[in-house]
Amino acid sequence: MADMGTETNVDPDEFNPQDWKAVSLTHVEYPKGDFLGLILAWFSLLPFMLIVSFVTLTLFRRDLHTIAFFAGIVMNEAINLAVKHTVREPRPLRGRQNLYTEYGMPSSHSQFMWFFATYFTLFLLIRLYKNSNIIDDLWKYACGAGGVICAFIVGWSRVYLKYHTVSQVVLGGALGSVMAGLWFALVQLLLTPLFPLIANSPVGELFMLRDSTLIPHVLWFEYTCSRSEARSRQRKMSSRKSQ
Repeated sequence: MADMGTETNVDPDEFNPQDWKAVSLTHVEYPKGDFLGLILAWFSLLPFMLIVSFVTLTLFRRDLHTIAFFAGIVMNEAINLAVKHTVREPRPLRGRQNLYTEYGMPSSHSQFMWFFATYFTLFLLIRLYKNSNIIDDLWKYACGAGGVICAFIVGWSRVYLKYHTVSQVVLGGALGSVMAGLWFALVQLLLTPLFPLIANSPVGELFMLRDSTLIPHVLWFEYTCSRSEARSRQRKMSSRKSQ
């Protein structure tokens, strides 16, 4: 007689490991017990963190230059994918299951980070306001240098973790830098003059798009405007209570 306590209705094939697959987009492997590999694996996630940041800025700030920057990143990724599937050069370590594509030339991480670092540096040095005192601009040089250092580390991490060869990382970085320079020139010379028209158009008003091109210090401008509006509303509330 069968033991009723051990009888189950679970299909034995229901939990077959072959039926499960990890989300490969953010899955980064590193040698077990390798602390440096762990740190570099986290640095490999920087492109995904930046994408989330751009999506957040686009949704909540609606600034046209930020949207143009993000559009360039998307275009850069599309070009990387097209080149990868044209060259079809394999990665140095084959057989990994959690990969977006098996092709490694050029490195998408390196191309992404160097596009970001190059465009970000050009934006800081050319697009943003300039102070008469060079010391006041040190934060811009520090931020630009930080972006370049992060791009170097991400490229190194892809070689260290055997996702790419040195040539794949170098070519990806070079392609990303060239694309960033061309896209920045296009945005600065052709698209920026159109931003006021886009912001004042019915579509721009519908989506509350903003053009901050002519504002020299956006953070200070928003801070002073919000403080002035808050004080004005506070005075109105105080006058109503006193009546």
